[in-house]
Amino acid sequence: MRPLSSYSGRRLPTAFFLVEPSRTADPEAVISRLAPGSGVIYRDYGAPDRRTRATRLAALCRQRRLVFLVAGDWRLAGQVRAHGLHVPEFRLSSALWRRGAAGWLITAAAHGPAGLARARARKADAVLLAPVFPTRSHAGAPTLGPHRFSRLSRMARLPVYALGGVTSDTVKRIPPKAMAGVAAIEGFEKGGLRRF
Repeated sequence: MRPLSSYSGRRLPTAFFLVEPSRTADPEAVISRLAPGSGVIYRDYGAPDRRTRATRLAALCRQRRLVFLVAGDWRLAGQVRAHGLHVPEFRLSSALWRRGAAGWLITAAAHGPAGLARARARKADAVLLAPVFPTRSHAGAPTLGPHRFSRLSRMARLPVYALGGVTSDTVKRIPPKAMAGVAAIEGFEKGGLRRF
């Protein structure tokens, strides 16, 4: 894997587990198996109990020495004392998310060259590039495939994580030097990505 840069003097995680309440039956169980230093991104855009859930997950991540990010909501990230924010690609054009971001780890989502360019222009610390392989999160969406992912990753000029259908089997198809690490839901739920 590519050497990882840092944010606020801390090393970037080599893996991110994405928690989507509609798809993640037992996030706490998965989090309890993650290696210290891994990251967790809480991606929930509208559940009425999201602050309660985020508070519980943030506390568990602090206890386990994991990096905890909230997706798309800088206010919630501040309320639960998250380590940072994950910015969806469609929100990269707005600067509002930067309000509480001093010293935070900022990751961004990208789905192609334009998203990578916006993430770089907004000074994201890293980007999650997706979907590399078919995935339930973006069912039916065109995939990048390992070769296009590698090409885009080389031109990104910031750390890139492979997201979308990444499992212990599919990750073997991505050249290790093309990625800073992996991001997944099911890949961690099924336990196959523990080596990251």
